[in-house]
Amino acid sequence: MTEKVTDLLHLFDEQKFQQDLIAWFKKEQRTLPWRENKDPYRVWVSEIMLQQTRVDTVIPYFERFMSLFPTVDALAEAEEADVLKAWEGLGYYSRARNLQSAVREVADSYNGIVPNQPKQISDLKGVGPYTAGAILSIAYDIPEPAVDGNVMRVLSRIIGIWEDIAKPSARKTFEEITRRIISKDDPSSFNQGMMELGAIVCTPRSPSCFLCPVQEHCRAFAEGSQEELPIKSKKKAPRPVPIAVVALEDNSGKFLIRQRPETGLLASLWEFPSVELSEGSKEDQLQNHIREEYQIEVEIEKELATFNHIFSHLKWQLTVYKGSYDGEISPKNFKMVEKKDLKNFAFPVAHQKITQMVLEGEE
Repeated sequence: MTEKVTDLLHLFDEQKFQQDLIAWFKKEQRTLPWRENKDPYRVWVSEIMLQQTRVDTVIPYFERFMSLFPTVDALAEAEEADVLKAWEGLGYYSRARNLQSAVREVADSYNGIVPNQPKQISDLKGVGPYTAGAILSIAYDIPEPAVDGNVMRVLSRIIGIWEDIAKPSARKTFEEITRRIISKDDPSSFNQGMMELGAIVCTPRSPSCFLCPVQEHCRAFAEGSQEELPIKSKKKAPRPVPIAVVALEDNSGKFLIRQRPETGLLASLWEFPSVELSEGSKEDQLQNHIREEYQIEVEIEKELATFNHIFSHLKWQLTVYKGSYDGEISPKNFKMVEKKDLKNFAFPVAHQKITQMVLEGEE
């Protein structure tokens, strides 16, 4: 243990903290579907889904996903398109691809049993230190730290850590502290208790300090600095990207959709034809793009909507049109799809909204 961590934990009652946290968690924990048992596969799926996503959003997705792919073998043998469709709406689709890739490795290399060794589980695709620690501690009762943003916020306040949690060096400090203070008798409840505390009590703004089960251990509360912690440098604002999109219908009533490349943002998902805009007429740029891409002439009939969709690093500023064309297109990474069948394809969230506009156009 480093000298810095020794100093931070000076006079900190680790055993009493463990007792207070675990007792509270066992009494107050929320009823969540992935807590029904400690099946490591269920824990794994839930932890991947919960990355960057709220618990109440994840619950129906998790339940549907587990009904479709209840075991390691079921997910390993599934078609990627079916997995992406089940994931549709959760975003960050690389999570789903990495999960299936890693599950296939578990099926092939570990007889379908999620490994319980830190090195083996950390080598699986998409399994970082937090996810590895969560699976090992929750499913296998192995005292490994599971440190994410929630846990860093809680520890910043409890221990009084004035380091920028956005820096990798700070994460190492938090992992070292957690490794020291985690309960060796019940690491599952300890790590889940830390997560639960961050989710419902020690929240980013206006923490409920007077309801906190570990208030007596909290240095930030004692010093009145809980609103100042954690220290976190601001991210850059997402870059705006103006885009024109067209729901393009042929004379038989089918819509043109294209599949995105197999790598990069939103890989392999389906979308309506679109173009990133520069200065000038949006409609002209859209028509020129379609002429070059598909060798057809289109008529832009009307504007349907404008809206924004924000990623961590990009802000799509979408203008959506309804259009039509008459002619033949040679298939290449796209399909002509009946309106009623659009819902069978996995679209990113922004294009799900456009699909809904098209479907509501029937009414």
